[in-house]
Amino acid sequence: MKVQALIALKAGFPLPLLPQVWGLARSTFLYPQARLQAPDPQETLKSAVMDIFTQNHGRYGHRRVHTELLRQGWTIAKKTVLKLMRAPGLGCKVRRRKRHASYQGGQGTVVPNLPDREFDTGAPNRKWVTDVTGSSVADRKLYLAPVMDLFDRQIISHAIGTSPNLALTNDSLREALAGLQPGRQPLMHSDQGFQYRHASWRTLLADAGAVQSMSCRGNCYDNAVMENFFGHLKEELFHRGRFISTDAPAAQLNNYIHWDNTKRISTNLEGPSPVQYRAQALAA
Repeated sequence: MKVQALIALKAGFPLPLLPQVWGLARSTFLYPQARLQAPDPQETLKSAVMDIFTQNHGRYGHRRVHTELLRQGWTIAKKTVLKLMRAPGLGCKVRRRKRHASYQGGQGTVVPNLPDREFDTGAPNRKWVTDVTGSSVADRKLYLAPVMDLFDRQIISHAIGTSPNLALTNDSLREALAGLQPGRQPLMHSDQGFQYRHASWRTLLADAGAVQSMSCRGNCYDNAVMENFFGHLKEELFHRGRFISTDAPAAQLNNYIHWDNTKRISTNLEGPSPVQYRAQALAA
């Protein structure tokens, strides 16, 4: 503090006099001054951290930024990255906990929970999960019905609409089934929503030879991987701004899913994005 005060005063007073008045040795004054004026040795690293954070829309915390820095050839500790991000206030938003409200209607036709919270699988198109989520946009809600392949956590199909109706979920399922290779008969897991108990949904699965599975009633942990995706999506996209129509967020939602599939570092996959992981696995 004394050195900074002397630097501010030196323009109006003789330099030899100031350190004496403040009781400082001349070297004690000159060395910190030169240090303050020297270029920042971490300037390039800080710039790399800022670029990674910005390019990923502020959705990366220090762990993913650290992973990307390692990819770029840096040798650096996670704690150092955390420190560099804290200084300028770079930080991804932490998802907020939300109370789960289970469906209160009649059960209708339900089937057993076949995955039993075993979400890993060794090959593509063996286990799929799906669900519907909605977010308030302007004066209405926008709904998303994605289908995720548990092999690499990739969203292989999705539908967007202003109503969580049968058309929304069935369109998403048709798109997913259309991409299946001959002989593939995945297990499709969902909750007990009315869309998944409807005859049209069951018919689409039966015609493709797919096996249906449902979570236990009111238990979000039975479909935890999809719930985790929804949590990231809402915090990173919908909770960050206001929209005046449904057109802009629908486009941003499509962009988000593309980014999540192709660019986002997956900690579950130990680095690659879902698309990169699948490409590597199929090439091996």
